[in-house]
Amino acid sequence: MSELAETEQIIENSDVIVTTKEEKGLGLFEKLLPLWIAVCMGLGILLSLYAPKIAENLDSLQVRGISIPIGICLFFMMYPAMLNLKASELKKLVRNPKPIILTLISNWLIAPFVGWGLARLFLAGHEQLIFAIILLSSSPCTAMVLVWGYMAKGNQEQNVITTSLNTITIIIGYAPMVALLSGISNISIDVISLIISVSFFIGLPLILGTISRLLIVKYKGEDWFKTKFVPVVGKISIVALLTTLVVLFSLNGNVMISNFNLLLLVSVPLLLGFVIVVGYNLLITRFTKLAYREGVITVIIGSSSHFEIAIATAIAIYGVGSLAALGTTMGLFWEIPIMVGLVYLARFLDRKGWWRGTTN
Repeated sequence: MSELAETEQIIENSDVIVTTKEEKGLGLFEKLLPLWIAVCMGLGILLSLYAPKIAENLDSLQVRGISIPIGICLFFMMYPAMLNLKASELKKLVRNPKPIILTLISNWLIAPFVGWGLARLFLAGHEQLIFAIILLSSSPCTAMVLVWGYMAKGNQEQNVITTSLNTITIIIGYAPMVALLSGISNISIDVISLIISVSFFIGLPLILGTISRLLIVKYKGEDWFKTKFVPVVGKISIVALLTTLVVLFSLNGNVMISNFNLLLLVSVPLLLGFVIVVGYNLLITRFTKLAYREGVITVIIGSSSHFEIAIATAIAIYGVGSLAALGTTMGLFWEIPIMVGLVYLARFLDRKGWWRGTTN
């Protein structure tokens, strides 16, 4: 996340990346993010077992059943992503719409129904885990894909345009898609809570992100916003993510231990879903003759999920100590290493001539 400022700096008005730090990629802390995630999950479980009073005190901080500490952490996980919304970028869609259209098809037609189908196949009888998969597969990513795209040396202008568009489409389409897939799965959910969750965890950060961006650029300038403000907020986002994991697992470590087999079970459709969706995107970008820089961004964004909103929605509807919340957290656990691996797979395939189109 701390690389987002550098990422935006190299975008401006050209499709060509020009930077002396092109080889840098992620810092050591970001590269070891899967390790920190596992450590925080383990720390949370230890707290639940050996310091249950801490978990009880955290759990008592609620408003209408929603944990205040987790609500704050989730907000700061969302807010940095909303700073990336650039409405002006959407005007560039007409220049080269094909890769962005392919991404939208993957995000809203392929991934949700693949996730739903696999959940029904492997998780029959486990309503909350099916719901967790629906939440994850119906949420296109709007933040970390900027980092993955930078690592892969993809077309970062396309990356910003698509993530900006995803921010808008997730506000419009997420609640209806989740409600649709839940309905045909005979899962009864509180639609009002779903809408409130999307409004609070996407709408509010979007409004505040847009306002703060305008004010900071006006009074401090675009360069200060990109090089000073965004990197700091990005680091806060990662800290909020790790803190959320500690709190989540401290509140329901016992639930996880007593249902460990279910967490392994929910990993099956999650991992298989990644294989299917990534495979589809690799094939479709080759079939439609995209060049590497456009194709790799299409694959990355079309294969990732917005795990923050999935976790937030699961908590809002089923509660912090629910299997739904733990199921969405497993999505986060697997996505980070898979997306890093996808970056290196894409580079390998590029050397083998997988994408043969011409960069626009």
